Amino acid sequence: MVRADGEKLPFAKPDSIRPELLETFPYALPELAIGQTPNQRITCTTPEFSAVCPFSGLPDIATVTIEYTPNQKIIELKSLKYYLLSYRQVGIYQEHATQKIFADLQKVLRAKQLKVTTSYNTRGGIDTTCVIEK
Repeated sequence: MVRADGEKLPFAKPDSIRPELLETFPYALPELAIGQTPNQRITCTTPEFSAVCPFSGLPDIATVTIEYTPNQKIIELKSLKYYLLSYRQVGIYQEHATQKIFADLQKVLRAKQLKVTTSYNTRGGIDTTCVIEK
């Protein structure tokens, strides 16, 4: 089995992630009938996402792109920033982080469509991009 060489740094567990930080506001335009919303696509991107590789204890840095078509709610961006910052000291695999971000956003947004992409910085000469879409 492959093992990490060198010093392994401490990190927090995934239950330290703070989905309760996510806030939304209503997606409704006055000129539309009650309950009707246009199919507007919203994209939020940040190159500042970081978590910790639980294998090596080294930081995983990624660009996170969130694309969604809102149903009744829109994500409040400051809350999204603080939510993503809650991953900073958490040991979580890249694929699991992508899945967790997707699940937490879908829970609060209940979006018509949601796509989460994490594009991680090169590690060991390999680029990793994870995508979940529904």
